[in-house]
Amino acid sequence: MTLPGMINATNEVEVKVRTAVCPGSFDPVTNGHLDIIERGAQIFDRLYVTVFPNTGKEPLFTLEERLEMLRAATKDLSNVTVESYDGLLLDYVRMRGASIILKGLRAVSDYEYEFRMAMMNRKLDEKVETVFLMSRVEYSYLSSSILKEVARFGGCIKGLVPPEVEKALKERIQERTKGR
Repeated sequence: MTLPGMINATNEVEVKVRTAVCPGSFDPVTNGHLDIIERGAQIFDRLYVTVFPNTGKEPLFTLEERLEMLRAATKDLSNVTVESYDGLLLDYVRMRGASIILKGLRAVSDYEYEFRMAMMNRKLDEKVETVFLMSRVEYSYLSSSILKEVARFGGCIKGLVPPEVEKALKERIQERTKGR
């Protein structure tokens, strides 16, 4: 057995690319999401940041808008690819040749849900691992839902999202408020 990057018995260098998938609805992408993505990009050779629909919520931004925001926010991360997928996460993981699902955890409440999801994914495919990264303290309370609620009532969201997302969020909320 050889380790990745080691020379095997036939003097060939074996290189194993560590590919991970970071799934989410990203409605919108927050600096907490970006923290996990940036740290994941340092750990893995290739990282697919994938927008999945959240069937339990009505999105504020369209799928295309979320993809655009994520692509703009990750444009300097050369090993990150932003895509969307509407199907079973494990099917997408296999399709991309990945073996790791990367998830961020903010609090114990996240852990309970994500633990159950990781165990279901393990039941469906024991070759796929889920890796958890703890959020940085400054983002431990931050979620897209809380962010949208604060923005709806005119609260300050500066520093919680990229500037382009802050602008888009304020504009979208204004549009929706006028439309009532």
